[in-house]
Amino acid sequence: MRIDRSSLHDTVLAGVVAAASVALFALYGPDRLQAEGIPVEGVRPPDLLGALLLVVASVPVVVRRRWPLAGLCAGMVPETLLTVLGYGLGMSGLAGLVLLFSVASYRGLAVALAGLVLSLVTYVAGIVSSPIRAGTVSEYVVTAVVLVAVWGAGRSLRLRRAYLEELKDRAARLERAHAADTRAARAEERSRIARELHDVVAHHVSVMTVQAAAARRVLAADPDLAREALSAIEHTGRLAMTEMRNIVGVLRTDTRAELGPQPGVRDLPALVEQMREAGLPTRLRVEGAPVPLPAGVDLAAYRLVQEGLTNSLRHAGAGAEAVVTVRYEPYELDVRVRDDGKGAVTQGGKGAAAQAGKGAGPQDGKGGAAQDGPPATAGHGLVGIRERVALYGGILNIGPLPGGGFEVRARLPLKDGQ
Repeated sequence: MRIDRSSLHDTVLAGVVAAASVALFALYGPDRLQAEGIPVEGVRPPDLLGALLLVVASVPVVVRRRWPLAGLCAGMVPETLLTVLGYGLGMSGLAGLVLLFSVASYRGLAVALAGLVLSLVTYVAGIVSSPIRAGTVSEYVVTAVVLVAVWGAGRSLRLRRAYLEELKDRAARLERAHAADTRAARAEERSRIARELHDVVAHHVSVMTVQAAAARRVLAADPDLAREALSAIEHTGRLAMTEMRNIVGVLRTDTRAELGPQPGVRDLPALVEQMREAGLPTRLRVEGAPVPLPAGVDLAAYRLVQEGLTNSLRHAGAGAEAVVTVRYEPYELDVRVRDDGKGAVTQGGKGAAAQAGKGAGPQDGKGGAAQDGPPATAGHGLVGIRERVALYGGILNIGPLPGGGFEVRARLPLKDGQ
């Protein structure tokens, strides 16, 4: 059975207040007061009725948290009777002070002020109607000041409690916001890793597939050439494993990832050479004076060229040639991948490149596409390119060329020439 600890504490407090009030009531009778030189005219000696009234006045302390104002009003009735009947000189006010403190501490300002005014009015009414004429004006003022001080202490406690609750609520909100930011960062990181993995796997697997097909065709006629193709497959596989290890290594928590620099425009000559070895004649053109590029733009340009050459290798067809053009302009980096292939003919008579997204029209960098003819379904690689270019505020154009072939072109803005 669960026990309400606050109610238990208030019950114990009511018992303590009742015991203390009865003890003071018994100790400070007329004889004790007279021995200390205090006038006792009209003071009634302690008896059972006075003790019962003190106990009754302490009972409302039990409900001081739930109904503080009602408890204060209920406690004032026996206290006023004690004063009117001439018992003691304020020894019956302990319960009233506790209840006034509770009203100020657990209720709003309006109710708290009402409790303070009610206590002061009741005290003044008790003085006027009491048969005891032993107090002075200064004593009455001191008693009023004590009432106001107790009320102020209750209000201070309430304000402090409200401040602490606000701090807890703010901390909870910050924790929720931090958790939401963490989830968003994780989702963004997963998306980034997915793009990187797709580009790496799609490129290297496509190269390995072409080289494996070439090795199979020449295995019987030219074993040395087949051996070179198999060596190239092994080298490409090792490169793929290294790149994938660098990308996903940060996800391992038990070991420290061996991180290396991300590829960039500086690595395009090696990429072009790899495509030549895979069977796609490729040329690289660099126009303008090279400038240092931001890491994100540098990686985006490399991945765009990688994806464009991978599509050309897979879909441009035999005898096609690809040209990679990187142009440095004052406030823009222009990257272009163009091939002159016709595409592998499918059963429907259309190029496989078009089915893989080559039928998509120019991209405006905002996710929109202007298409000529039936809409084409873009692969994940082209979607990743759009996301990369849009991330850096660039403009992307993907589509077939008028005289045949296909082009992927992106213009990435450079701030302050960088």
